[in-house]
Amino acid sequence: MSKLICLGIESTAHTFGIGITDSEGNVLSDDRSAYRAPEGMGIIPSDAAKHHAEVSEKILDSALKKSKINLEEINLISYSAGPGLPPCLLAGSNFADKLSSKNKKPLVPVNHCIAHIEIGRLKTGCKDPVVVYLSGGNTQIIAFTEGRYRIFGETQDIPVGNAMDTLARKIGLKQPYGPNFDLTANKGKYTKLPYVVKGMDLSFSGMLTEAVKKFKAGSVKEDICYSFQENSFSMITEVAERALAHTDKSEILMVGGVAASKRMQEMIKIMCEERGAKMFVVPKEFAGDNGSMIAWIGLLTYNSGKIKEIDGKINPKWRTDEVDIPWLTQK
Repeated sequence: MSKLICLGIESTAHTFGIGITDSEGNVLSDDRSAYRAPEGMGIIPSDAAKHHAEVSEKILDSALKKSKINLEEINLISYSAGPGLPPCLLAGSNFADKLSSKNKKPLVPVNHCIAHIEIGRLKTGCKDPVVVYLSGGNTQIIAFTEGRYRIFGETQDIPVGNAMDTLARKIGLKQPYGPNFDLTANKGKYTKLPYVVKGMDLSFSGMLTEAVKKFKAGSVKEDICYSFQENSFSMITEVAERALAHTDKSEILMVGGVAASKRMQEMIKIMCEERGAKMFVVPKEFAGDNGSMIAWIGLLTYNSGKIKEIDGKINPKWRTDEVDIPWLTQK
């Protein structure tokens, strides 16, 4: 099979990204622009979608220039069809549809969560991991079995990244919240917060409520961040270890924006060393939302011949375990 080149469009939340990847796994370019909410506020979906529409042509031009190829050389176009915020998803899907129609290129809707996993597998070389998927919109412990990525544990309420961003706003941290949360936590000491693991599932909302309550009662933000980080990351590590034991796998792959946290990596690394497992972490440039992962999963999907039709072009609640993975074979 001759080499194919895919242009991928990411727009599930705050980031509009375009990546260009070939079927040999080479990222030819990756460009993106992130919507920034007003200080002290969370993402406003309609404003984020407006941002995506406004920057789409500029990001496209930049990605093409960096790749040193033109649209005629692109073989197919993929876009994140879900899960995500509907206005943001529509901004990306509409732009992808326009490019596909104008340039007569096949259009491939793909699952954002699977893209995070597959770019992690591509860039780390791991084979059959338990996936610790941590981001603003998702907290899931995943492993491949019986033709799909199955969810062995997940948050029952809000994802850990969302919880940390919300807490950061409540206690007055500045954007970008993730790095500033880590820096603040490094200066703190432990104060008791709820630790909620329910079998293989997790809950962060009660811990968030108690953390805000303690801050308002006089606890310093350094202690609040440190304690929230220690509890939430310990909860995730506990469930990940249980999934390793259950699946009898020997690899952990960390993906998503929160996977870039050094403290989260440290906890998982210690657990893996104790179990004789290997830890893999997606490179930082591919940890957050990006178009190159959408391009790569577009190629895997297209080459498998299993392109899924999406009613209305997007599926905001498209779960990880609803996607067939024909490019992998069960060991």
